[in-house]
Amino acid sequence: MKHIISALHRIFNDEAGNFRKKVVGLYILLIAFNIATWIWAFAAFSGNAVLLGAAVLAYTFGLRHAFDADHIAAIDTVTRKLMQQNQRPTTVGLHFAIGHSLALVVFVIAIAALAAWGSTSEKFDFMDGAIGVASTFFSASFLLLMAVVNITIARSTYLAFKKVRNGGAYVEEDFDVLLNKRGFLSRIFRPLFRLVNKSWHMVILGFLFGLGFDTATEVSLLGIAGVEAAKGLSVWAILVFPALFAAGMSLMDTTDSIMMVRAYGWAFRNPIRKLYYNLSITSVSALVALLVAGIEILALMSERFGLKGHIWDQANFLSAHWELMGILVVSIFVACWVISTLAYRIRGYDSINSAVVPQPRYLSAQFSATGNSGPRLGH
Repeated sequence: MKHIISALHRIFNDEAGNFRKKVVGLYILLIAFNIATWIWAFAAFSGNAVLLGAAVLAYTFGLRHAFDADHIAAIDTVTRKLMQQNQRPTTVGLHFAIGHSLALVVFVIAIAALAAWGSTSEKFDFMDGAIGVASTFFSASFLLLMAVVNITIARSTYLAFKKVRNGGAYVEEDFDVLLNKRGFLSRIFRPLFRLVNKSWHMVILGFLFGLGFDTATEVSLLGIAGVEAAKGLSVWAILVFPALFAAGMSLMDTTDSIMMVRAYGWAFRNPIRKLYYNLSITSVSALVALLVAGIEILALMSERFGLKGHIWDQANFLSAHWELMGILVVSIFVACWVISTLAYRIRGYDSINSAVVPQPRYLSAQFSATGNSGPRLGH
């Protein structure tokens, strides 16, 4: 038992090192979970082609839902933030998916309970309305705040990159404006940036993001649960649907965060590359977060206040088709990496040699006091 707990700790911790072993361990767990949920589905719905078809649909919903724009924006922002703290957060996406799935399970159980009482429509409409507004407000606010943080970091990174490109020394303290004590914005954003300081904190964030259930996939899944509950299907069997949804979503969300850790890890291997790619990706991340949050806010305002017009209609359309936004966001990130890589090599930035000025002692003491380590190179 101790060996199992020790192995799980190595897989789920955010420490640098053993990246391949962590990835292999994660996929072993995810594949086992996917197989187990399908065994559960076949055991619960054997001989019922309609329910097995609904199970396949729920699993497909989960796979696709991981490409929603808010998932990608949140996972990217937090992954990069933790990597700047010298962590290797391979489980950011998995923990986000766990939290998101827990919210879905809560709703499915509530739907089944309401169906057992004989009515779900009015009660569910109230729950979906009140909680949906709160969840949308939270997710939009979080993305907006992180966009402002990213803009602040992008500015700091640009100044440091400009100095190093012109022959100056690379000063670790200058790289992250949130780690030093200078400036009004630093004092504001340091506490905000520490809200999510470990991968497992994403469980809470994923749960809050998942409370809205305003996307087509989640509404459809809840509809399936409501219909089957009204027909007398047991809660144990109904829970197969959110389990399959969670299995597909966690597989894709985990893959998303692992790919980001790999990409950012390559970029962090030398000072000039670290500055250049952080400047590129941080700027794009800020724009993506602003775009996603803006669409959420506009769609919410349109729904609650009955606003009509071209802008409101477009916001409603995009809000109802987050998968299209997700594909767009992924395309933007890929294009950014490709263009940045080409520009980086054409301009010969890798040949720039810069002295590295160690982190000041007062910052090292500050990190030790808070249990964090400062940004380091060579990982």
